[in-house]
Amino acid sequence: MPDSNPEHRHDDPVADAPERSNVADLVAGCQVGSREAQRSLYDLFHASTYRVVARMVGEHEAADVVQDVFLQVYAKVSQFAGRASFATWLYRLTVNAALQHLRKTRRQRHASLDNDPEDLRAAKGQTSDHQEMLQAALLRIDPQLRAIFLLRELEDQSYRDIAHVLQIPEGTVGSRLNRARRELREQLIALGWET
Repeated sequence: MPDSNPEHRHDDPVADAPERSNVADLVAGCQVGSREAQRSLYDLFHASTYRVVARMVGEHEAADVVQDVFLQVYAKVSQFAGRASFATWLYRLTVNAALQHLRKTRRQRHASLDNDPEDLRAAKGQTSDHQEMLQAALLRIDPQLRAIFLLRELEDQSYRDIAHVLQIPEGTVGSRLNRARRELREQLIALGWET
């Protein structure tokens, strides 16, 4: 499990991989409508965006949500002021889109009593029983807690960046992360996880 001390984190591991100036150039290109810059930005950030979305909403709906995220990125890129890194800004859009999708699907499920529970075993990309069980447990915890857990453990974001993405105090990130881990552990045990 990654180090939980926020002092030992990179500020932005996703943006640190490519040159920050390259990301800034791509963002500037997107702000003036360059299709080439849009494509390059998509290529650079698609995988990390997909990972977060797939863990939040499930593999079977992730592609649609990711598409919505990038449509929002291109529509709102002129609003990106650079107060945070582009990756942090993108994570905020990503988490918000995933949470909005979850709220919408929850309303749809309540509206229709004919819907069967999701069959996570049918989801693409699930290669082991443990991955399936982890995904099922993640989907059972509160979406806000899931977002914090995924940004920290899957995307290796700092407490500060998670606080910025979710627009909550930095101290709240730690307490909610602990709660997310506790609830995830409880869900895994309920699903029959063997320790």
